[in-house]
Amino acid sequence: MPERFRIPAEPRARPAAVIQGENYRFTILTAALIRMEYSEGGRFEDRASQIVLNRAFPVPDFRVNEREDRLEIVTERLRLIYDKRPFSRYGLRVQVRNGVGHLLGTWHFGDRPEQLGGTARTLDNADGAIPLEEGLLSRAGYTVVDDSRSLLLEENGRVEPRTEEGTDLYFFGYGRDYLKCLRDFYRLAGATPLLPRYALGNWWSRYYKYTEAEYKALMERFQAEQIPFSVAVLDMDWHLVEIDPKYGSGWTGYTWNRELFPDPPGFLAWLHRKGLRVTLNVHPADGVRAFEASYPAMAEELGLNVAEEEAVEFDPTDPAFLRAYFKDLHHPLEDEGVDFWWIDWQQEGVTRVPGLDPLWMLNHYHYLDSGRRGKRRLTFSRYAGLGSHRYPVGFSGDTIVTWASLDFQPYFTATASNAGNGWWSHDIGGHMNGYLDDELATRWVQFGVFSPILRLHSSASPFNSKEPWRFNETAAGIMKDYLRLRHRLVPYLYTMNRNASRNGLPLVRPLYYHEPEQPEAYEAPNQYYFGTELLVCPITGPVHRQTGVAGFKAWLPAGVWLDFFSGRRYDGGRRLTLYRDLKQIPVLAKAGAIVPMADLTAYTSSTDNPHCLEIKVFAGADGRFVLWEDEGDSAEDRDENWCGTEMLFQWGEEISFTIRPVAGNTAVVPKIRRWKLSFVGFAETTVRASASGEEVAVETDYDRESGAIVVTLPGTPVSEEIRITFAAAGVAGNEVEREAFVLLDRAQIAFQLKERIFRVVKEASAPAAALASLASMELDESLYGALCELLTARL
Repeated sequence: MPERFRIPAEPRARPAAVIQGENYRFTILTAALIRMEYSEGGRFEDRASQIVLNRAFPVPDFRVNEREDRLEIVTERLRLIYDKRPFSRYGLRVQVRNGVGHLLGTWHFGDRPEQLGGTARTLDNADGAIPLEEGLLSRAGYTVVDDSRSLLLEENGRVEPRTEEGTDLYFFGYGRDYLKCLRDFYRLAGATPLLPRYALGNWWSRYYKYTEAEYKALMERFQAEQIPFSVAVLDMDWHLVEIDPKYGSGWTGYTWNRELFPDPPGFLAWLHRKGLRVTLNVHPADGVRAFEASYPAMAEELGLNVAEEEAVEFDPTDPAFLRAYFKDLHHPLEDEGVDFWWIDWQQEGVTRVPGLDPLWMLNHYHYLDSGRRGKRRLTFSRYAGLGSHRYPVGFSGDTIVTWASLDFQPYFTATASNAGNGWWSHDIGGHMNGYLDDELATRWVQFGVFSPILRLHSSASPFNSKEPWRFNETAAGIMKDYLRLRHRLVPYLYTMNRNASRNGLPLVRPLYYHEPEQPEAYEAPNQYYFGTELLVCPITGPVHRQTGVAGFKAWLPAGVWLDFFSGRRYDGGRRLTLYRDLKQIPVLAKAGAIVPMADLTAYTSSTDNPHCLEIKVFAGADGRFVLWEDEGDSAEDRDENWCGTEMLFQWGEEISFTIRPVAGNTAVVPKIRRWKLSFVGFAETTVRASASGEEVAVETDYDRESGAIVVTLPGTPVSEEIRITFAAAGVAGNEVEREAFVLLDRAQIAFQLKERIFRVVKEASAPAAALASLASMELDESLYGALCELLTARL
């Protein structure tokens, strides 16, 4: 096999971590992770598997107590007791303790604790919730991964079945230290790879028979409307689909349809000049048939009868087929300009090798092969079980266009992190069937901005497409603003991309990762952390007719939170319902949060390291953020590729914000940058700015609606330290009266009732008094709830 098909692995454990008998073997990988093997023949496996790549962990402290019929292994977190017989419920058990030594529970061989869920192979045809496969986390404090039947990865890149029957289990006993569990899983199974920077922008996709001229015109229209995209997706109609029935269907294909695309290399080069990377959809299941342009070369290479048009069967278990599959089918198209592949495998998981899933094989080899041109590896395909996080990006499948489908996706996305799978790409807006609903489409785009990958997609129906201008004027304007926001967020997202790869912290995380002992953290399934600074509550239901707002039942962790868009402050540590009109969804920043963004005042669709940066800083607590940047598509993730810009926010008697000089590989960032600094939740005051200790003139403005002081600095060398100081410390109060007026002004209720409500809001001495008066009016639930939110955001 070619060298590029050899995945780095250290599968052999340290000898000092191994306790072995005639038929059993235990490997102590960490104080909370034990490999447990049983083999009647006494033969154990030290090769990498489809799930596990690395077992060479540092040896943790443990002790062994052994006698003839009993083995006890004790670590800081686990106590394993085994009777030295074939594994059984009565003969093998593990006690789990938390970090302070309290017993959490006992696992007996065969127990399957109730899990917090994982993810699923596909959302094809999903119209709402579907069952999920298991992940790694359980409130019981332990889970078991069964690796007994996964195939083995040879050092030469081959995948081979196991030849020995036996049991091969990994016991994770991390209690509710969910992040520690997940990080050690990444050590075991391989880190999440670093995505290329362009993957974090907007993707345009549609199952539609475009001509080259139509596709170019569409991209030009997006540019004219200032709607940024970084990835152009071509669904299956790029290739021949109307073929002679003697060859079967046209679902599988590798030959450009020259009637639609007369000059493929020229077309791909044109897209590249527009700043777009390109992926093509392929359905490999039907192999290569005689109508394909590449058929003669591939058939001859594999020794088939070209004259009789003997078909090349799809067989990923055959090394000769795999070599030809890439060399003759994919590499020529890549040489024309295809950047990566959309592997659209919908068939059953059957190959000539029992237990080998062809989808896993496609993901594994396509991902490894994608690095042959010296750029960052990337592929786009469905989930194929634990370990699939090594082959991003995930394609979740063809959902139905309904509110139920949208409502399931935030939970599905966050919970996928429990299986280590952090980079899902959904069909934003839904794929097929369903109905036209401008509000639904808008809410889906808003969720898409705050999801791992934003890829607009839809079916071939002439009435189903996601261009913003195909919706009503209000929806179109909001969609455009949010699609621009996604590109503005790329600096933040790219730092989180590094965080996911280096630190095992997925971009999207359930609340219980950080609040595992709080019951409420398990009861807000659609709410999630988005990176280190933000908390997202996507709205997945329609607005109420009377009020024009929709609600999200949230739980806010303890502390102070500020709305990312409006600056409204909330006291946390409680449940509350957040209401928003169609223009916004609740996105909250913790006090002290720092969110770096691209300043697109001068519009660009580029996702490159920007010359103009906008930094949002949220009042109320100290904060620190390091903005990480590299060239965005380097082949290897090395320390020397990166540069970091540290930002420090000090909140106390003196308030200051400091941008430290860039450190590291400064060649990848502009030498001079312009800065727009938005200090959100601040009372109005004067500011002073300095660069390398010298005072500089700045433009300042105060936005009363968001309580934001906006400071614009001229171009400043990135080698200089920038410091902003504030003349007085102060937090902006919530504009309750003004916001109540806005809510009532658009409410579809009687004018006299509006006046009564507004008088109560203005004249009440305390929120409790106002709420009591409002409750007596028997208001619509949505209106009363929205007023409650305004009145009680601050306790």
